[in-house]
Amino acid sequence: MIMLAYLTSPKFLRSALPGASFAFLLLAIFYVQPNAMSYFGLNMMLQYSVPIALATIAQMFILTVNDLDLSIGAFVGLTASIGATLLADTPLLGVLALAGAVAGYALLGALIHWRNLPSIVVTLGMSFVWLGIAVLILPTPGGTAPGWVKSIMALQLPFVPFPIVAALVIGIVVHLFLMTSSFGVVLRGAGGNARAVGRAGWSLLRIKVLMYAAAGLFGVLSGLSLIGLTSAADAHIADRYTLYAIAGVILGGGEFVGGRVSPIGAVIGALTLTLTGSFLIFLKISPDWQIGAQGAVLIIVLALRALIKRREA
Repeated sequence: MIMLAYLTSPKFLRSALPGASFAFLLLAIFYVQPNAMSYFGLNMMLQYSVPIALATIAQMFILTVNDLDLSIGAFVGLTASIGATLLADTPLLGVLALAGAVAGYALLGALIHWRNLPSIVVTLGMSFVWLGIAVLILPTPGGTAPGWVKSIMALQLPFVPFPIVAALVIGIVVHLFLMTSSFGVVLRGAGGNARAVGRAGWSLLRIKVLMYAAAGLFGVLSGLSLIGLTSAADAHIADRYTLYAIAGVILGGGEFVGGRVSPIGAVIGALTLTLTGSFLIFLKISPDWQIGAQGAVLIIVLALRALIKRREA
């Protein structure tokens, strides 16, 4: 009885919702296309989940401190362009350029906090800056991904496809840092009760700079992993990633305020969004409907979460 009560409790249902959504969509795909139930099928369906998961984690860091980043897609496109040109041709210059991009993200967080600016407006403006720099670096689609990046993304692991393992590792590592460490509690507290964290002696400026720097780092990893799959780059290669990242965090149980996030849930949300595109392909529906279908999945999950909250009230 105790176990049954726990399994039907709103707290458990809320935490299980991201995984249940992913499992339901996966079962629907297996029903429509049984051949997808294989190592090769899962690998093909989820191969782009790694860059989306990394971009989602980047967005999650920003949401943790109650900000919203509308430039992560353009930033991933910039880092992909740097990776396919400077990093491939002159590695040292490429590394410095990527480090400068992360530093730029950190400075963006400092500016937002110091001047008390709305993050949604500042990051929207920065999206055009990132895109403009990317176009200057790579005016037309092209370039080539460094060999070591392609090798990593082409790994063939036994039993379980690499995208699944990589996504789980990303989620677990960030979870251990953000959800179980004492410093992670402080970082999340800055989003939940910034005044209390400040009174405890922590610098809110440093926290915001750190979180934006972490978002920049994961944005760089997202861009590099993306060109590892495509072998080339384009300034517009990740334009949709801004929406993917926000939707992934929310699907994973995160909220826009209060520092309430879930790294593992965010990764599961990214996997769910990736599967949605594959599901449409198996249903022989035009890819133009992909954004609409992903939005529908998001609305359904949010509606279920609202019903669960009503039970808590």
